[in-house]
Amino acid sequence: MKPWNGDVHSVYSPVCIKTAEGYKRKLIGTYPICTQEEAMSSLDAAVAAYNNGRGQWPTMSVADRIHHVEHFTKMMIAQKDIVVKLIMWEIGKSFADSIKEFDRTVEYIYATIDALKDVDRQSSRFEIEQGIIAQIRRSPLGVVLCMGPFNYPLNETFTTLIPALIMGNTIMFKPPKHGTLLFYPLLNAFKECFPKGVVNTIYGRGATIVPELMKSGKINVLTLIGSSKVANELKKLHPKVNRLRAILGLDAKNLAIVTPNADIKLAVSEIVLGSLSFNGQRCTALKIIYVHEKVVDEFLQLLSAEVSKLKYGMPWEKGVTLTPLPEPGKPAYLKECIDNAIANGAKVINEHGGESFESFVYPAIVYPVNKNMKLYREEQFGPIIPVVSYSDVDEPIEYLIESTHGQQVSIFSNDSEELSVLIDPLVNLVSRVNLNCQCQRGPDAFPFTGRKDSAEGTLSVVDALRSFSMRSLVATKMNETNKQLLNEIVSENTSNFLSTKYIF
Repeated sequence: MKPWNGDVHSVYSPVCIKTAEGYKRKLIGTYPICTQEEAMSSLDAAVAAYNNGRGQWPTMSVADRIHHVEHFTKMMIAQKDIVVKLIMWEIGKSFADSIKEFDRTVEYIYATIDALKDVDRQSSRFEIEQGIIAQIRRSPLGVVLCMGPFNYPLNETFTTLIPALIMGNTIMFKPPKHGTLLFYPLLNAFKECFPKGVVNTIYGRGATIVPELMKSGKINVLTLIGSSKVANELKKLHPKVNRLRAILGLDAKNLAIVTPNADIKLAVSEIVLGSLSFNGQRCTALKIIYVHEKVVDEFLQLLSAEVSKLKYGMPWEKGVTLTPLPEPGKPAYLKECIDNAIANGAKVINEHGGESFESFVYPAIVYPVNKNMKLYREEQFGPIIPVVSYSDVDEPIEYLIESTHGQQVSIFSNDSEELSVLIDPLVNLVSRVNLNCQCQRGPDAFPFTGRKDSAEGTLSVVDALRSFSMRSLVATKMNETNKQLLNEIVSENTSNFLSTKYIF
């Protein structure tokens, strides 16, 4: 833990307070604006801790690494109250959803531990093939640069950081721009629970410090949940691209298809959740809705009615759904999207849709959307529901074919034949097809990935362990001398890798 006496970045909550000068975002804290010097010093610490695979952490037994992570989790749980409040104040997430994010993160850590135990049990035996005896286990990759998103700053960060850590890698962690303070209460837990240099938190402006880290060539794994443009730029900076593994969760423009045979009430209910949960600021949010022309009028009427029922207000209010937005420039961008749609023939069809005050924007249902509009292609990442009317099912399929994104799609229909016709092409265009329900990430045991510019690598509890490790093996010819050597190593417990210990 190092003190900081340099420049700091002021953190303003999306919650605005009335002052004599008008409404102002509330100042809730600061964090260091570190320079390249501090970033490279942290990188040196991570490199030294890994020590080309010879460090204490990468050579530690799986059971011991699990013990360290369990200790960290207990210390993390002790900080729940303050972390939850910081999530709420920093990004405007409702108090109830902030609690859910914390609890889900803890569940994810314990699920990761259980999954690693299963993986290790399966590896705790020798295999014999063609006169060769071997033990095959998973080994770490090196230094991981971990950058999470602002919308799920704790959960989605830890879905990469924790599996990377528990597999024996050392970590360079850059918190998101919005959602930095909430990690402060966890710094001591990282310090107490892991060897020196294993977890390194770097602060500052990403555009200033991250490129130099990549140019060093000392980053072995880049894990980023954010923009595909940023990911592409960072990967190009690495001097040894073949040595760099990338685990990326990127842009998405998830589509919903409402057919003439859909249960319209169910479709509306799921689409409201899918498009407006946390104000639509989710990569898995439904961001464009294709509705068959036969049912579009009924759909829009019901959708407007359901949106009007949503409670808006401050994030600590009970039952609140719509809250202030954390990004200062977001209200202006959303207005630009709506104005562009109106200029190209669309209307905002719900009462108060698109109205804003300071950091708050009321959800807008925009119809009819066409390919001349920003909302047709751009990921709005906010409370706008673009609706497109279609007559032929090939239209939404063609949209996905032409799209640069390929994460998920939701289909609403009660006709099995109609669903079958859609399922078969769609599974080859996106990574997950949801039937009569919104797009989502969970359960965490399921694979979470995407096609095209939406992802690289796969994240689930088990897949993440694989993503941050590789299969390594110790092998020898099957003869009496070698068998004796192996038996001595195993019986005397002199190797953490070559071992038949069984983790319960």
